Amino acid sequence: MSGVLVLNADNTALHTVSVKHAIGMLVREVAIVEQAREGAVIGPYPWPLVLRLVRYVKTAFLYSRAPGWTKRGVLRRDRHRCAYCGAHASTVDHLQPVSRGGQNTWLNTVAACGPCNARKANRTPREAGMSLAWKATVPTRASLVR
Repeated sequence: MSGVLVLNADNTALHTVSVKHAIGMLVREVAIVEQAREGAVIGPYPWPLVLRLVRYVKTAFLYSRAPGWTKRGVLRRDRHRCAYCGAHASTVDHLQPVSRGGQNTWLNTVAACGPCNARKANRTPREAGMSLAWKATVPTRASLVR
């Protein structure tokens, strides 16, 4: 086994950690050894194969469909590229301007460079005569991590 399996307090599998990390968890007393390698010890601790957390860790956020909207998330989703010209983007542009009822949502925002954002101003892309290089999408958590 390459790592130590970590179980939540309700015995559901969470993830695996290195043996060094597992020993640290035992030292901090956040986990207990559920299964150990026979006859092997590391200092005062048995060599762990499976640990169980002492307290339950809520993991619902890991399984929610879409992450919450953030400016950083939009820039990351669009790879810091302006959705209008492709230059380096440092800000977020609202497709439907906030002053006209637009919201901070994944589908209403794209990354934009300063000049394009200023050129579009308080208009929709169509009104400003600007076309999008790609359509705004709702990212998955995994795509934002990559």
